[in-house]
Amino acid sequence: MDLNFAATEAEASTGIARISTCLEAQGLPQHKAADVKIALAEAINNVVEHAYAGITPAKVKVRCRLHENWLEILISDTGNPLPGFRVPDGVPAPLGSSLDDLPEGGFGWFLIHELTSEIRYEHTNGCNRLSLRFDFPRLG
Repeated sequence: MDLNFAATEAEASTGIARISTCLEAQGLPQHKAADVKIALAEAINNVVEHAYAGITPAKVKVRCRLHENWLEILISDTGNPLPGFRVPDGVPAPLGSSLDDLPEGGFGWFLIHELTSEIRYEHTNGCNRLSLRFDFPRLG
């Protein structure tokens, strides 16, 4: 399954919903559907908010390959590269001592790391390629 959409909040939200619905219809195991949707949303929202920060949004391309025991999602964009040209470590933002001190963000990469089996990233020829793999061995 391939899907392209503009790197805007509205288009991203619609794209994430379409991808999730399509993957479930194609047989994504129910026990993995929420994990995939959360990680996908975090990754795509990072593209919208950070990769295209300060520049005109272009397209986000998403390619999904669903197999019996795993799913790979490749997200491509032509925005700014990840800092240091590498996937952030996924350390959550420190929690404050009160509700007012809670950070607004800083949990996206932590969630992506927690919910995926493997993450790969490359930036070549002006294109970011983020690959998220989800393994789901048969439940038994």
